[in-house]
Amino acid sequence: MFDIKEQLKKLPQKPGVYLMKDSTGEIIYVGKAISLKNRVRQYFQSSKNHSPKVLAMVGNISEFEYILTDSEVEALILEANLIKKHRPKYNVLLRDDKQYPYIKVTIGEKYPRVFKTRRVIKDGARYFGPYINVGAVNNTIEMLKKFYRLRTCNKNLEKNKDRACLNYHIGRCLGPCQGHIDSEEYMKMIDEIVLFLGGKHEALVKKIEKKMKDAAASMQFEKAAEYRDQIIAINNIMEKQKMVLASDIDQDLIAMARGGKDICVMVFFVRGGKLIGREHYMLSAREDEERGEIISAFIKQFYAGAAFVPKEILLQEKINDLDVIEKWLSVKKGSKVLVKIPHRGEKRALLELVYKNAVDTLSKFRDKIIKDKEKSEGAIKELREYLNLSKPLFRIESFDISNTQGVNSVASMVVFENGKPKYSDYRRFKIKTIEGQNDYGSMQEVIYRRFKRGIEEKDNMKEKGIIDEEGKFSKFPDLILIDGGVGQVNAAKEVLNALGLNIPMAGMVKDDRHKTKDLVYNGKIINIKKNQLIFQLIGKIQEETHRFAITYHKSLRGKTAVQSILEEIPGIGEKRRIALLKYFKTIEKIKKASIDELSQVKGMNKRAAKEIKDYFSKKNTKKE
Repeated sequence: MFDIKEQLKKLPQKPGVYLMKDSTGEIIYVGKAISLKNRVRQYFQSSKNHSPKVLAMVGNISEFEYILTDSEVEALILEANLIKKHRPKYNVLLRDDKQYPYIKVTIGEKYPRVFKTRRVIKDGARYFGPYINVGAVNNTIEMLKKFYRLRTCNKNLEKNKDRACLNYHIGRCLGPCQGHIDSEEYMKMIDEIVLFLGGKHEALVKKIEKKMKDAAASMQFEKAAEYRDQIIAINNIMEKQKMVLASDIDQDLIAMARGGKDICVMVFFVRGGKLIGREHYMLSAREDEERGEIISAFIKQFYAGAAFVPKEILLQEKINDLDVIEKWLSVKKGSKVLVKIPHRGEKRALLELVYKNAVDTLSKFRDKIIKDKEKSEGAIKELREYLNLSKPLFRIESFDISNTQGVNSVASMVVFENGKPKYSDYRRFKIKTIEGQNDYGSMQEVIYRRFKRGIEEKDNMKEKGIIDEEGKFSKFPDLILIDGGVGQVNAAKEVLNALGLNIPMAGMVKDDRHKTKDLVYNGKIINIKKNQLIFQLIGKIQEETHRFAITYHKSLRGKTAVQSILEEIPGIGEKRRIALLKYFKTIEKIKKASIDELSQVKGMNKRAAKEIKDYFSKKNTKKE
């Protein structure tokens, strides 16, 4: 069991993000702190100053975990990412997807500009950020424009030879449009700015400090104060912020901490440039085993059964067989995968943070990890005895069906190994052969597809002489759990019998509170509430199976709703629907677009654009 009082004593006096969890392990609140020790302890102290919401939340906290960061700013960004990902019950959830600002340098232009943007696109420009302090961004850009007298207009200087603008006449622009500065000299300034935004800001600060001292010496105190504010803006903007990266690729970052035979490998998951979560793995190895060998072995095992491989894998140190592993992962992904060991820059800084979290997890939570392992293994052992299974119980696969009155029927398959979820083996199925609300038939289709695929995969591997490797479906469970009662179990068993498989199967029967209270096994109803370990394990599996199915169903339902709206518009066929959504991204933007803007989309014309405007205009009239 998680001892909250004991774990509160072990909290570090460092910045980071904390995650509060309920008895099922679900994240119910995400918060940030400049001092984790002080902030988290406040929740469990005197309740007289707590709001009703905090009181309700604290009553549901069964455990917590945390992720260390290097600053409160980083904690703020990570907090926002995790709230978007997990949507915790007690957090305020914003509907808009606010993007943090970047500073953009348009280095692809002959005379580049520097300005603030919230969109990062592949246009050859350099992007720096993201930044939390918007005021500091504005001040820094203003300071750069004043200091370097950069152009701010967006006109094409090759074609447009108009007279110089007001900025030139008041000394705020060097006048590249009039040829008053050549591009080579201008680019030297841009190179300085890029170095500054990339972290080499000491030289610029020294220049401004000299100006500040000179202004103060000549009693120009307002000017000196202005230079002082510029230095403050620079220091604010240059604070390292690693929780969101400028690139939008998917990455896994891996670092390892060890203490004797105990090893903690920490993986940070970066998706679309945002750190969205982490996972740690406890290993054991001989004390004389090299670090590179351990990480290499971990990577092979971690990605062997993974359904997803990111574009980049960043490592703390060099590993054995790097080239071979890179080629293997590229084949597995179907496109080039890069395994890198960065030595400097933001990637190295983020890896240092991964390592710091690995060290903290190993030192602070070693006892928790051991207790959790004992609890999981104990639950698995007792479940095996409860069901009187003849073979060892290691892998459990659980299935659930989700639909809305028979529409968009989907199924989920979640996998638990040794009592812990194995996310890489989760699978989703869209029901293909069953129409309407037929949970029995849908479950039969899914069980057939999953195990038929596994049988075929095993046969193919046997033909090729592959013995040691495992495919995506060839690893079979020791126990199958079905979300349902006797009817669902019997329907699913018919499929297993037809395929010649003999795998133990049980149904999860829920109570009025949607919690599994009984298991249906071999025609008998087995009450599991009497055994707390089994009850918690089955409850966690059932919740995870249901969550995974519902998430997939909601995503399909959303796509169908969008598609059906456009299908109602005369003259808008499948190709135009796809083109419109690709161009505008959302229905709201299509609604707001003018006839001219709609006409510019590939395959569209004025007549079709007018049909769209008329359609949404009538919709709005009906609402009024």
